[in-house]
Amino acid sequence: MTDFINIFLPPDKISLKVGLFFGSFNPVHIGHMAIANYITEFAGLKQVWFVVSPQNPFKKREDLLNDIDRYEMVLKAIGDDPRFRVTDIEFRMPKPSYTIDTLKQLTGKYPNHNFSLIVGSDILESFTRWKEYQSILDNFPVLVYPRPGAVPASFTHPCIRTLDAPLIEISSTFLRNAIREGRNMRCFFPEKVWEYLDKMNFYR
Repeated sequence: MTDFINIFLPPDKISLKVGLFFGSFNPVHIGHMAIANYITEFAGLKQVWFVVSPQNPFKKREDLLNDIDRYEMVLKAIGDDPRFRVTDIEFRMPKPSYTIDTLKQLTGKYPNHNFSLIVGSDILESFTRWKEYQSILDNFPVLVYPRPGAVPASFTHPCIRTLDAPLIEISSTFLRNAIREGRNMRCFFPEKVWEYLDKMNFYR
């Protein structure tokens, strides 16, 4: 697999405001796409890049599909929408992957880009446990979208911006469990993602 970035975005020719949407996307669903859509239209960004993570340091690998399949589903979800991209950059990095290391890699490749970090409000509660979290806050805007039941973070920072985005009450965990129970969840996914899930018999 080739990181899309090397093909589509020569670092010496293009400068963009880009939001980095990290996640396992296990699986990607319409909630993820709605968040990315909102952020490109209301947060002053040109693009959102989906960064498919091979392993979250704070999550177990149980029920996690392999990297290539999750990448493929995100690719199918974004289709030919020019506002979105997907990258496999973390697949070739040491595991577990840490956000700060990925940010350093991307800024090294694309020094002209202005990167922002996209996180859910539930993540902020554990943000101070992230590797070099202070460096992230000091160097990258953090865009926060609301998550159901999230506890307000106990810290603030000038680079943290909370978005007035719609509350998306859909989780990948819920969808995996529903599929395992034999329920038809077609309408919760972009069409091509559902077709792929169904064909590959994932989560059943």
